[in-house]
Amino acid sequence: MIKNIILEKFNSGEIENLGFKRIFEVFSASSNLEKDIIRKAITELIDEGHIVFDSGRFITLKNSSFIKGVVRGNERGFAFLITESGDYFIPNRLLNGAFDGDTVIAKKAPYKRGESDEVEVTKILERGVKKLVGTFQGENGFGFVIPDEKRFIVDIYIPVKSTMGAKTGDKVLVLVTAYPENRRNPEGKVLEIIGRKYDLKAEELSIIKNAGLELDFPKQVLKEAELINTEVLDSEFIGRKDFTNDLIITIDGEDSRDFDDAISIKENVNGTITLGVHIADVSHYVKPNTAIYNEALKRSTSVYFPERVIPMLPKKLSNGICSLNENVNRLTLSVVMDINERGDMVGFDISKSVIRSKKRMTYTAVQAIIDGNEDALSEYESLVPMIKLCEKLKDILLSKRKKNGTIEMDIKESHITVENGKISVEPRTSLDAYKIIEEFMVLANECVAEYVYYIGAPFCYRVHERPDGEKLETFKNFLNALGIKVKWNAETCYPKNFSDLLESIKDEPIFGVVNKVMLRSLKKAKYTTSNLGHFGLSSKCYCHFTSPIRRFPDLTVHAILKAIIDGKNVEDISKDKVEEICQISSENERKADEVERTMDDYYKCRFMRAYIGEEFNGIISGVTSFGVFVELENTVEGLVRLETLPRGSYKFDEKTFSLYSNSRYYALGEPVTVKILSAETSSRRVEMQITEDKYYSKK
Repeated sequence: MIKNIILEKFNSGEIENLGFKRIFEVFSASSNLEKDIIRKAITELIDEGHIVFDSGRFITLKNSSFIKGVVRGNERGFAFLITESGDYFIPNRLLNGAFDGDTVIAKKAPYKRGESDEVEVTKILERGVKKLVGTFQGENGFGFVIPDEKRFIVDIYIPVKSTMGAKTGDKVLVLVTAYPENRRNPEGKVLEIIGRKYDLKAEELSIIKNAGLELDFPKQVLKEAELINTEVLDSEFIGRKDFTNDLIITIDGEDSRDFDDAISIKENVNGTITLGVHIADVSHYVKPNTAIYNEALKRSTSVYFPERVIPMLPKKLSNGICSLNENVNRLTLSVVMDINERGDMVGFDISKSVIRSKKRMTYTAVQAIIDGNEDALSEYESLVPMIKLCEKLKDILLSKRKKNGTIEMDIKESHITVENGKISVEPRTSLDAYKIIEEFMVLANECVAEYVYYIGAPFCYRVHERPDGEKLETFKNFLNALGIKVKWNAETCYPKNFSDLLESIKDEPIFGVVNKVMLRSLKKAKYTTSNLGHFGLSSKCYCHFTSPIRRFPDLTVHAILKAIIDGKNVEDISKDKVEEICQISSENERKADEVERTMDDYYKCRFMRAYIGEEFNGIISGVTSFGVFVELENTVEGLVRLETLPRGSYKFDEKTFSLYSNSRYYALGEPVTVKILSAETSSRRVEMQITEDKYYSKK
């Protein structure tokens, strides 16, 4: 209670910039007991990061020169402080015992010649790493664990009693038990021996466990899942539209196991097309305040790896009653939309429903029909008119979206497969069949978001904010360096400016590099209760509605939508609770993206071990002060270190993303030939050497 009162007085300014003596006077504290209580409360507020002690006075963090942020380490010993207002550099000597992931308070470091972007850690508020994975190294009974995460720059000391019998070369999961005040190594104990270093399964599990992902569901979750019906009951048809006799199909990848979206389509006599998007009603089975619901929120998303999926929901749901499997009744939420020849939605209906998918189609089969493959046309004869109409509507929607300024980012994705232990890495092929489902799902997401927005209910929007001015100016300067003049500035830039720019250079060699730098200038999409629009899609209102089996925000959108359909008071929906879901989901999405990239990097590195010494063609995909990154045609990216470049005094130009000397020039998008020097799976890094470019020939 006293701590809250003191914090209120700090926030009101009543005791801001005072020392203990004056604060005691404000509270009329005369006895040693009263003073000790105040001292303890202020100490706790400092430990929690609410206030700081600066030049003999206590002051709220927001009014001080101190900065709160999260440490992001670097394997070379230094770190960065990541804050909402920007990032700051932390030299190793100024970390003061802080490690990667720690939440800290820092202060700008003094600099003889003026302002500095360096900061010094002054207080560690919370340790970010509780558990980590690494390789055990035995030393006369005790040992050390070398972390897999290179940003965590020190080894963990393991006492004799805490090794769990681990041997040198074992991959282990460690609990960090102590962070010493001095610069000695943190101490820990082995919780699990995962397997041997370099073993594929052990390395894969190490990445998963290091990310804090849980492979297995808690017993209570599985127990609840077992009680759920495996079939739709007749009584569950009540209050739902019956689409079970309609021609409805699913279109997914060959290796998909759960199907949460299905489509129906027909052309009307007035020229409009009626599109039905039918999404699994997962919220019918996953109710708030149940173990399944709580675990799904904790995970927030399914995580996808080359050889496995860590699902958000138990298989009984994701592959069973919630999956829109062929020829079985399933509960759904249906968005049925009428679209005219210009791509405008002229009518829609959203309802609780029941469907019965008539066919489980794959992207490959649909593409074969579109391409006119005779075998496919014969095998799927009854579905050919439907697929052709889908292709027609896709073209209409895509044309309108391009006209409105949707940014078509040409991102080269990897397709990693493992067959009989053999890894294959290649670019993912873009098919018209993908675009059909993509356009249909985007349209349904927009329809649902706008419907709820105008009702005014608390909602989980998917937003993509405008780029900030500084990044836009950097991008504009980069374009100027390439000789591309643009009229817009940070205040007047719209999505169509970006899409028009890409369209104007689509056939030029610089397209790839401009596309990459443009992507870096954009903000990351997130979930929030505020409708901030979606910049990339040029959409005023957007949500995620179409994947409730694998994304928790979609599940939340369904629950809100059904409450509206059922006529419930939308004021009963807690905006604070929805915002909490948005924040948890955004954070878990970021973590999932990161661990998926890490796993892909591991598989790519393992794949490239067979090609050490061989040469490949690629393009420069990144330029730094310490070297350049090169992306091969198979999507593998590697580092060419500065010291392996031809001799020269190199300078890095951050405005043009280039590295140059008197006789050499390396910039984003430049084609090069490289030799593979190494592929170290422990660091998940491929290292290369440039053997040929337009300024340097091996001849």
